[in-house]
Amino acid sequence: MQKRTLGSSGLEVSAIGLGCMGLSFAYGPAMEKSAAISLIRSAYESGVTFFDTAEVYGPFTNEELLGEALAPFRNEIVIATKFGFKNGNVAQGLDSHPDTIRAVVEASLKRLKTDRIELLYQHRVDPNVPIEDVAGAVKQLIEQGKVKHFGLSEAGVQSIRRAHAVQPVTALQSEYSLWWREPEKDILPVLEELGIGFVPFSPLGKGFLTGAIDASTSFAKDDFRNVVPRFNQDNRKANAQLVEVLGHIADGKGATRAQIAIAWLLAQKPWIVPIPGTTKPHRLEENNGAASIELNSADLTAIESALAHITVVGERYPAHLQQSVDR
Repeated sequence: MQKRTLGSSGLEVSAIGLGCMGLSFAYGPAMEKSAAISLIRSAYESGVTFFDTAEVYGPFTNEELLGEALAPFRNEIVIATKFGFKNGNVAQGLDSHPDTIRAVVEASLKRLKTDRIELLYQHRVDPNVPIEDVAGAVKQLIEQGKVKHFGLSEAGVQSIRRAHAVQPVTALQSEYSLWWREPEKDILPVLEELGIGFVPFSPLGKGFLTGAIDASTSFAKDDFRNVVPRFNQDNRKANAQLVEVLGHIADGKGATRAQIAIAWLLAQKPWIVPIPGTTKPHRLEENNGAASIELNSADLTAIESALAHITVVGERYPAHLQQSVDR
């Protein structure tokens, strides 16, 4: 697995990371613990050194899982986790007060069985706490050695600039993929200007770009996609054209749809590090295989042309969660 550096920070990670949320949270029942540990360790053995978690995933259980799974090779990997919700519960709303940040970090360190967090993200921008105060609190934690790098998630341009002026931001994590390209308009230029890396979550469109989901697919009752407008039956049917075109491109490269979708992200900028998640060992292997697929300028032009007339329909979040995305 090749390595990449997130922006100008010097934080080196594998070109593809592992998003660990789905092992414990949001996509149906949590994985059985021993199987989840095995998957995480398989990721490490295949070259993944960048693992993404958060206190809200579970809540708390995902960090505990990573702490146990990664302990044997803790010094060889990078852990990213997040703060920003009251009591680690999305339903209770946002809380990025400095005292909360400090308390969350202490608790996360214990769950992760570690003495430092390489990358600490604010999970969502809190409109009730000045971003300068958030950045200042993380700056203190960096000075204490408990945190190494500061990140933001789903932050808008002004929040990024204001935070970066207090404590340099190493990475922004937001959704970005062939079916959600909004960051290209305003976010990517600012990240390039400031020397900030980009960590796309949901690089496979929450599974849709793999081709494994169609209009007839049914999700587990506690699967987050049940409430995502983009995944209602009509929208899945309408968005199938994107998956079909992606399949033709993949066939031409001797790859899978998932591999082309991830390789496309890697080809956009050298400081982009996608973090696909999976619960299946064969999908882990498939996703990581994208790192060895080279898309040249002709390939990228062909992809643009093929997708130019396709409009993806449906909001990516239900209304109550859309409100927490910073603009």
